[in-house]
Amino acid sequence: MKTTNKTIFATLLVAALAGVRTPAAEVVTNGVTGYQDTPMQRDGRWHVHDPARPQPAIVTPGATFSQGAPPPSDAVVLFDGHGLAKWQNDQGGDAAWPTQDDYVETKSHSGGIRTRGKWADFQLHVEWSTPNPPTGTGQGRGNSGILINNMYEVQVLDSYASKTYPDGQAAAIYGQSPPLVNASKPPGEWQTYDILFESPRWNDQGELIKKAIMTVLHNGVVVQNHYELVGGTDGINPLVPYCSLSKYPPQHAPEVFVELQDHPGPDRFRNLWIRPLHLGENP
Repeated sequence: MKTTNKTIFATLLVAALAGVRTPAAEVVTNGVTGYQDTPMQRDGRWHVHDPARPQPAIVTPGATFSQGAPPPSDAVVLFDGHGLAKWQNDQGGDAAWPTQDDYVETKSHSGGIRTRGKWADFQLHVEWSTPNPPTGTGQGRGNSGILINNMYEVQVLDSYASKTYPDGQAAAIYGQSPPLVNASKPPGEWQTYDILFESPRWNDQGELIKKAIMTVLHNGVVVQNHYELVGGTDGINPLVPYCSLSKYPPQHAPEVFVELQDHPGPDRFRNLWIRPLHLGENP
């Protein structure tokens, strides 16, 4: 069919009415690649994945914090170097990422791996490292993520002496909240996330009555402090397309799985454990 200006206009109009975004165009600002034709964040100051957003201050973390932390007595050990029995692939089959020594490594183009178990409100401990020597820049540098229910993401990335849009750097709530500071360690070194997650809640009428909340410590430094998520993460499932504004998915159960995201990486993970927070159970 011959394309005319009227045809193009009509296509864009239909897409707009249907809520479909046209692809965002990358721009470079101060050496950082990102987007400035994406929606404005709800605070009205920055675009989603805006390269002009100020970079978080760099903080050198302590030499160790929770590296090698043994799980508490009420924790479920997700991975301790002895197989992936607690994990499955996206289709429910056995997880097939390679393991070696005490770590598991991402397997490019194989899909993520997710826990077989589910928890509502929890404390999650993760140790991770990015490739050394590093390759790529920005989002192409050791990219992975800690996904919760394939809806909410804490970014894993090599952000040591490497800039990207702040709402996508290491320890960001991807697409929403940059970390308070950049506490990254050099590539190849083991880093820690200690994540407290509270699931969103809906009432019997399907109305959202409690938003998801995250607190994140990166290498012992508080980088997300009881952050109230504005919705799901863009780009990890069709409910919130890449570069679109976060929104909450339809009602889901409080119990959710944890997933390690598949990206070219290859990133490594070790000493993963999770424990319920028992919120509301104490008098």
